[in-house]
Amino acid sequence: MFNSSPITQNRPEIHNFLFESLLNLLGVIMFTGIVQGMAQVLESQTNGRNKRLKIQFPEASMTEQKLGASVAINGVCLTVVEVDQDRVSFDVIDTTLLLTNIGLLSQGSIVNYERAARMGDEVGGHVMSGHIMTCILVSDIRQQEESVHIRFSLESNDLVTRRYLFDKGYIGLNGASLTICDIGDDWIEVSLIPETLKVTTFGELALGDKVNLEIDSHTQATVDTVERVLKQRGIVLP
Repeated sequence: MFNSSPITQNRPEIHNFLFESLLNLLGVIMFTGIVQGMAQVLESQTNGRNKRLKIQFPEASMTEQKLGASVAINGVCLTVVEVDQDRVSFDVIDTTLLLTNIGLLSQGSIVNYERAARMGDEVGGHVMSGHIMTCILVSDIRQQEESVHIRFSLESNDLVTRRYLFDKGYIGLNGASLTICDIGDDWIEVSLIPETLKVTTFGELALGDKVNLEIDSHTQATVDTVERVLKQRGIVLP
């Protein structure tokens, strides 16, 4: 853990600079899963197999944004390549376009966003990397009193993803840190409060929409470790 020294305790700007420098040195980018708002795609330009997105963010939300910084767009960690006040551009490689719903974005599309976490930011969700495992499809949306329950279907043969999904487990959906409230063999369900629906794109989802899924890194590490230990002891899980 990066601890404050007497020199930096009274100079938070120095503390933040050193912390960010350490993260950059280690190649670590972190998001909290607390979506900061919604933004709109202004331009989507194809560049060979890749794509450049220009996105309009809310006023003053990109203050002091820098080239090379990271922003999660629908949960996907993208690198800033151009900044014009609150208009920010990103280049997206072909692999990301195929694996995530970023490839479906066009002019006018609305997305969730979160700037990379900085030292001192509250981690109100769970630590996320912006690395998407797969996409899942909206299969059911229903109102239950004040909450909205959304069910997502998984590919029936996607056993790799299914290994890391548990009832009450953490997941990232389109960049939002959420808890699985119910689960079946080929589906998961989350419950959303009105505030989440208001500040994210979840309130606009429709049946069949593709949503980016990020697996909690701690869950993934735990499952992989347990399976490796069991395998060493001759126990193979189905």
